[in-house]
Amino acid sequence: MNIDWAALGQVFGTTLVVTVAMVGLFTLGIVGTSRKPRQEGEAGTAAAVGGGTSAVARTGGYACFALCLAAVGYGIFLIVAG
Repeated sequence: MNIDWAALGQVFGTTLVVTVAMVGLFTLGIVGTSRKPRQEGEAGTAAAVGGGTSAVARTGGYACFALCLAAVGYGIFLIVAG
């Protein structure tokens, strides 16, 4: 039995990079869409009045989730097509 160590290293490296990227994107999505708690003494600021995230952060969070979904869909496509 011969093991192609170069191919195994490529698979390991690619898997490691994609896994870290997916976890990072999902984390950014959670942070972008999470509600920020209202702090004491910040009642006058615009962000504290609504008690939520800005529209830009929320849109970025949804974009991160969409990229995660696209990566998972592409992975399923590769499994089914192969």
